[in-house]
Amino acid sequence: MSQLHNALGQPIGEPVPGWTPRPQPPRAAIDGRLCRIEPLSVAAHAADLHAANAADTDGRMWTYMGYGPFESAEAYAAWATPMETSSDPLFHTIVDRRSGKAAGVAAYLRIDAAVGVIEVGHIALSPALQRTAAATEAMWLLMRRAFELGYRRYEWKCDTLNEPSRRAALRLGFTFEGIFRQATIYKGRNRDTAWYAIVDKDWPRIDAAFRRWLEPANFDAGGRQRSALDCRA
Repeated sequence: MSQLHNALGQPIGEPVPGWTPRPQPPRAAIDGRLCRIEPLSVAAHAADLHAANAADTDGRMWTYMGYGPFESAEAYAAWATPMETSSDPLFHTIVDRRSGKAAGVAAYLRIDAAVGVIEVGHIALSPALQRTAAATEAMWLLMRRAFELGYRRYEWKCDTLNEPSRRAALRLGFTFEGIFRQATIYKGRNRDTAWYAIVDKDWPRIDAAFRRWLEPANFDAGGRQRSALDCRA
């Protein structure tokens, strides 16, 4: 695309005709084949989530989170109680359809409906959900909702030292955009933040890749993938 210029000869961005603010994401469930995304409910989910997280006996899943681990179900419920009613971050529970149990959470946050930008974060997947097709489907369901609502940009941010999160972002189709040095402090230590994003122009290609990968025929009788997810094609 050729560069646009204004009447002064200065380069300017492409127009966004007819833009209007996008709706806030609804506090509503999303049905998938392998999982169901539900609004976080302390009564319905907290006990299952704490029990599932407790399988991570060394607390590895909490190293790069601003909170956790939680020593008791009561402590987890106390943390989850204000999260249940928060609109930003807007927390979702990931329910594994095989077990019927809540096994992880993820949230929309830094929601800027005026310009169509939304971030996914607070992703805490229990050992039972980590590296499963249900976890991948959950990430797709959340990004699909954002783009169906008309958002232009879907962000993923993590500590630059969090290599599993950085690998996950690339696998899920996000583009690495750079590092914000000394972006924040958590748990008494510095965080340089790696930024990733998917924009609406990317979405049709990425959506198609997820749909191909999630086809039942892509998995053998033991649930193992036949072909890896490739969002570049």
